[in-house]
Amino acid sequence: MVAPDTGARAPLSEHLPRTTGMDRILIRGGNRLSGTIPISGAKNAALPLMAAALLTEKTLRLTNLPYLADITSMANLLIQFGVEVSIDGDNNGENGRAIDMTAAQILDTTAPYDLVRKMRASVLVLGPLVARFGNAEVSLPGGCAIGTRPIDLHLGGLETLGAEIELEGGYVRVTAPKGLTGARVEFPKVSVGATENLMMAACLAKGETELVNAAREPEIVDLANCLTAMGAKIGGVGTDTLTIQGVDELGAAEHRILPDRIETGTYAVAAAITGGDVELRNTDYALIAALAEKMEEGGISVTATEGGVKVACPNGRVDGVDVKTEPYPGFPTDLQAQYMALMTMARGASMITETIFENRFMHVPELVRMGANINVHDSSAMVRGVKRLTGAPVMATDLRASVSLVLAGLAAEGETIVNRVYHLDRGYERLEQKLAACGVDIERLKT
Repeated sequence: MVAPDTGARAPLSEHLPRTTGMDRILIRGGNRLSGTIPISGAKNAALPLMAAALLTEKTLRLTNLPYLADITSMANLLIQFGVEVSIDGDNNGENGRAIDMTAAQILDTTAPYDLVRKMRASVLVLGPLVARFGNAEVSLPGGCAIGTRPIDLHLGGLETLGAEIELEGGYVRVTAPKGLTGARVEFPKVSVGATENLMMAACLAKGETELVNAAREPEIVDLANCLTAMGAKIGGVGTDTLTIQGVDELGAAEHRILPDRIETGTYAVAAAITGGDVELRNTDYALIAALAEKMEEGGISVTATEGGVKVACPNGRVDGVDVKTEPYPGFPTDLQAQYMALMTMARGASMITETIFENRFMHVPELVRMGANINVHDSSAMVRGVKRLTGAPVMATDLRASVSLVLAGLAAEGETIVNRVYHLDRGYERLEQKLAACGVDIERLKT
């Protein structure tokens, strides 16, 4: 392990948001959304793409970079390793904000607890570091409280490629002094993070790696496309079986991050829950097809436009429609809480079943405080629509739960105050400004 040189690693703050502590958001509900909302680059694509910079000594440039607290955390983690990181302005024309990362001189391969605890995606540096340098030490990740989300699949896959694993003092140490060797890795269940980690590691492994039962999310495809631009050889992109031929080294590349499908879906629900009419720009209907199908079944108009998606709720109220979360291309778990907020005011009842994470109904008590009628039994929630919600002080528990409370507040009568919105800052760029531009009465209360 390379000895650290702390003098070369000042935290990056310019052009990136800092965490906002205990800010609150105040919403005066009842306004109908109308207008245009620009969609940012995908956080869940940007984070593994940033980790991919560790695979090469050349510069990786990413455009359409979202302005989020998690991006700050990942940038500072890369700087901790010795990566040169720079941000190209607030807005770089059609390509949005850009980040340049050069991992030519890595000073350390340890990801400390103080950085990793803020963001689970930190574990994505394991594969690239071990593949290129033969060792990595990463604190067991933190992030948000929606279940255990173990990293066993990441570690088991790396072991199959020849790595040795040690767990001690809250850290996982992975070593491969002779390098990684290609092998067949069959995931016992679909995991986006493990697929990303193993795909990156396999790019520099000796020989061929086959990833079976791999995740197929658009963010996986985006990462594969970027790695290919860097010189990787990856087959089966977009399917559940990926084949990676290891290469000796990867090179420089420039890659545009795909639009955020969860942000797209969230604002689609915002339009529907307020009986609004909104065009979402810089995104793609295909990214939210599973959500759009359910919304259309409930009477909402969701149509593709040139460069975006138009959402309208002509009748002002939707019908209850059941959903079950599933791996892509099924209904996303990251849109379950938002969809539940929509169903609280639907005509009739809907059953929402969560199959991905075991602890992802923590928003239910807060929605009930606002007048929702929801009964949870094991992994399913029965939502019986009510005619109105009432504003109330509510508490955010995780990223997607927090935005579901904002959505409920948009439609509720009176004032809603959402506490602990630092969760929101991890995944939604300038949420208040985007909603205010479409007629929402919303403001951030600084602490």
